[in-house]
Amino acid sequence: MAKKTGGWGESIKTVLYAGLIAIGVRTIAFEPFNIPSGSMIPTLLVGDYLFVSKYSYGYSRHSMPFSPNLFSGRIFGRLPNRGDVAVFKLPRDNSTDYIKRIVGLPGDRIQVVGGILRVNGVPVTREALGPYIVEGDGPRMTVRWYRETFPGPGGISHQIVETSDDMPFDNTPEFIVPAGHVFAMGDNRDNSLDSRATSAVGFVPIENLVGRAEFIWFSVDGSAAWWEVWGWPFAIRWGRLFTPVR
Repeated sequence: MAKKTGGWGESIKTVLYAGLIAIGVRTIAFEPFNIPSGSMIPTLLVGDYLFVSKYSYGYSRHSMPFSPNLFSGRIFGRLPNRGDVAVFKLPRDNSTDYIKRIVGLPGDRIQVVGGILRVNGVPVTREALGPYIVEGDGPRMTVRWYRETFPGPGGISHQIVETSDDMPFDNTPEFIVPAGHVFAMGDNRDNSLDSRATSAVGFVPIENLVGRAEFIWFSVDGSAAWWEVWGWPFAIRWGRLFTPVR
């Protein structure tokens, strides 16, 4: 005879199991994030929704919801690659999520001179791609668009934008990345609060890394409000759906 199912008890258990599975997936596999600011333009746009892999750098207390202080350091820890786009907890409060590109690893010397990033004294290669129109993050404006390639064999290429080469963070002292830390910068170089701002962000402890950005699964341009159902299809950036983050 089949056992009768149903009732409040079964419903509560189902919800509890679903919640535990969701927490498990979010802790050890992937976590969704959305982009609220333009500091990573042109790589990430305001309104992008992406998945971050939690296993890429191993696990720390920041891999878990609310960052419980259960242990220190990382389990199965691995260093990021230079050029990875990573989510991390802001060192100042250990709770605010930031997403930037990792440009410096432990022991690296990082400096920006005349808008050009230098890694261990070697300038990156910067190829002009033309003008770029920034929208959705304040006033509409035209900036300079570049492809940047890290020095050395196998150097990773990615895109950045610059307003000019004479902004506050376009000429910096040389930063020596301490052990157990990384140096992070936004791709929107003149509109990013990142490791160049030593009192606001500074060096990022490896323990604070949450994961690596993998792919964009949804994106909207903000042109339709939540109640403007008729405008939803036109607000979706269809060409960005399920694209990798590079």
